[in-house]
Amino acid sequence: MRKSFGLLLASTLVLTSCGTVRDSRLNPFNWFGRAERVDVAVTEKEINPLIPQKRESIFERKEAEYAGTPVSVVNELHIERVSDGALIRVKATASAQGAFDVVLQPANEDELPVDGVLTYNILALQPGRAQGTVRSREINVARFRTNQELAGVRTIRVVATENALQSRRR
Repeated sequence: MRKSFGLLLASTLVLTSCGTVRDSRLNPFNWFGRAERVDVAVTEKEINPLIPQKRESIFERKEAEYAGTPVSVVNELHIERVSDGALIRVKATASAQGAFDVVLQPANEDELPVDGVLTYNILALQPGRAQGTVRSREINVARFRTNQELAGVRTIRVVATENALQSRRR
């Protein structure tokens, strides 16, 4: 009787302490907050003359340039924790129906955070004049980042033509 009562008391204490873990930083679901709207500022990319530009080689393959254009509106931004990093999921609305080959292109050079902010532009290959309902123009895209790549990141921002959404760590 004494052993079972002690075991019951110990298990009760362990289970009641789970409520404090729910709101703490130990819970991976609390690592990033909800997405919030931010204003889009247009800036020009500066070129540093002290850094040499990449030289061309006859043996090097040329990478095909991505011809995507910015998507109109970012509707949702979710950061989901996975076993060894985070999955950035974005739902957006394109300006034309039939958009495909959607990418989250890093706005920061080499995907390094600037002041703790990791910024992505959402781009897609979009047909010229095809319109459609808002539901038919919705697109989804996701990008995986490892824990090492997210080490200095406090905010993840996704920028479209008309708006931007960002999610901050708590």
